[in-house]
Amino acid sequence: MKRAFTLVELLVVIAIIGMLVGLLLPAVQQAREAARRMQCNNNLKQMGLASLNHESTSKMYPSGGWYWNWAGDPDAGFGKNQMGGWTYSLLAFMEQNAMYQLGADGDPGTETATQKEGACTRGSTPLAVYHCPSRRAPKAYPAGTGVTNSNVVANGAKSDYGCNCADTYSAVNPGSYSASKTYSWPTPTSKGVIFGRSEVTIGEIRDGTSNTMLIGEKYLAPEYYETGTSNSDNEPIYTGADWDTYRLANSSTMPYQDRSGYLASSNNFGSVHAGGFGVVLCDGSVQSISYSIDAETFTYFAQRNDGKVFTLQQ
Repeated sequence: MKRAFTLVELLVVIAIIGMLVGLLLPAVQQAREAARRMQCNNNLKQMGLASLNHESTSKMYPSGGWYWNWAGDPDAGFGKNQMGGWTYSLLAFMEQNAMYQLGADGDPGTETATQKEGACTRGSTPLAVYHCPSRRAPKAYPAGTGVTNSNVVANGAKSDYGCNCADTYSAVNPGSYSASKTYSWPTPTSKGVIFGRSEVTIGEIRDGTSNTMLIGEKYLAPEYYETGTSNSDNEPIYTGADWDTYRLANSSTMPYQDRSGYLASSNNFGSVHAGGFGVVLCDGSVQSISYSIDAETFTYFAQRNDGKVFTLQQ
């Protein structure tokens, strides 16, 4: 005679299965996060290689652009005359030349309908390479308005990465392109690598390209991931110097892991990842930097020619 399971035995089996699933879920989540973090590091690697290709072609690292109210212009070339930021200039070296060329009209000084429409299309188009998969999906998020040479971008591409401008981003805004021709441009004072109208060469990285940060993950409070209302995440990413794509690195702006209710408008590096945030160095290598890095070391790590010797805390 066959004996069936009793209700108690069935409940015990279900409880054991539930316990096993509960033990398995954290491992699955850790595996998924490891894969996402690997993808994030790969994004940084692509930006690093694109920056080196940019330097090989133009003899300088990508410039930081003029100011947040200027979109990139393919007719303005590279360097200090390019009003768009580093995220824009790298498009030409990441197999995104078609996006880079949007709005080309043969005249960088005339804000034509073609230029404005192209800049708007680009500003509304997100790229996965600029998004950390652990933080948010590569889609258009609410964006700011008022860009001089672009139609209004209501929902725009964002970036989860910021360039290393060390102590200041040295943003400058001449007001108009015609005014820029006679504008008395101030001498940039940033000790970083990418900043307003920067033209930093490899030779100027006197502390060594393997000892100097180029681009890293940026801090962002979780409540602002999708709102576009934080002052450090409210503009389309292909514009000039702005905290959306810039980050400071000194003793007053230490890196943090994302957390709600903290640093609503931030100029800090950081990420959603536990333990540390990813960076790509000026030689194209990728490293993870601990949130507990010493303040003095972090400052030296950002400055391109301070002559200081340090050891990174992994």
